[in-house]
Amino acid sequence: MASTKDWFESVAEAQRRARRRLPKSVYYALVGGAEQGITLSDNVAAFDEIGFRPHIADLPPQREQSTTVLGQEIDLPVLISPTGVQAVDPEGEVAVARAAASSNIQNPLNPEQTVSTGMGLSSFASRSVEDVCAVNDKVFFQVYWAGSREDILARALRAKEAGAKGLIVTLDWTFATRRDWGSPPIPEKMDLRAMAQFAPEVITKPRYLLDWARSGKLPDLTVPNMVPPLGGAAPTFFGAYGIWWTTPQPTWDDIAWLREQWGGPFMIKGIMHPDDARRAVDAGASAISVSNHGGNNLDGTPAAIRALPAVVDAVGDQVEVVMDGGVRRGADVVKALALGARACMIGRAYLWGMAAQGERGVSNVLSILYKGIDEALLGLGKNSVHELTRDDLIIPENFTRASKL
Repeated sequence: MASTKDWFESVAEAQRRARRRLPKSVYYALVGGAEQGITLSDNVAAFDEIGFRPHIADLPPQREQSTTVLGQEIDLPVLISPTGVQAVDPEGEVAVARAAASSNIQNPLNPEQTVSTGMGLSSFASRSVEDVCAVNDKVFFQVYWAGSREDILARALRAKEAGAKGLIVTLDWTFATRRDWGSPPIPEKMDLRAMAQFAPEVITKPRYLLDWARSGKLPDLTVPNMVPPLGGAAPTFFGAYGIWWTTPQPTWDDIAWLREQWGGPFMIKGIMHPDDARRAVDAGASAISVSNHGGNNLDGTPAAIRALPAVVDAVGDQVEVVMDGGVRRGADVVKALALGARACMIGRAYLWGMAAQGERGVSNVLSILYKGIDEALLGLGKNSVHELTRDDLIIPENFTRASKL
């Protein structure tokens, strides 16, 4: 169907609408990558190099997309990736969580149910883990190695008490914040000085301004999930970032310790090298995410989809493998699954959806991906996502860029 005022038919259209609605600084905070943006671009472009081997007869009348990740059953192989403070909509992560819990997509195998999936919630989120777990029972709480062991564990256990079903530890970050196109200004907090500074941007985006005016609040740039364990005020985003930045990098022994203390499903996010994948298995991970932080880590790192096959080959079925980076359509998800991923995580795609249409926009993005996966399964003659293999793909020589690993 063609796009309408209340519906967009592609993630690209969601991005265009997000750009029209958001102030320039907010929009560019969503789209930028580190340094020159080589990895950011490759995350998307690499998918275009992979082709399909379709079939044309005896195609399955219905296709199954459900799977499990971190012990949770999800109705499509797409998860919400954790992202930091979301100033694109007043409801922030709560709106995302509601959309993921009930996407308004009718399940063709059970018409009485709607399709739902899980959500990664950032420790740098603008809404508390308690608020988010209240509207979605498949939340995976994400932590950075920020602060002491005791502080990190306290945040994790708070999330478990709130109802989080799994823990995601993000390790892929080298603090390469320089961007050739320039980093957008982000205020420490929304005080009178900040409002005056950003007024010229915001006044030209009346819909964004009206949405926040109706909410009766200003964008909150504090991070409630980083409240000190012994009490005190929530730090600002930059305050939390400073804690993370100044904390010594963790060792594999640190990760194994946290895994043991957590005692539940445990994902390590940021794997790009087979050696790290094997170390993650040794540390007791339940799952790993092949990810380069959406192109915001070490620029020049290949696309996540290029690293996926070597990582899958390194760990076999010892651990669940998901992929995060560059997913813009259902066909991208199918390509990742055929290369061995159990599911994909999306970041920018759902943020653009929320910027375009709030909670309904997030549901719209999930619907686009769900239908795209279904169409690709039909074309490949597959009854289920679990039947996908590398034989369904046409992969160019040296696609993985991993011949020396």
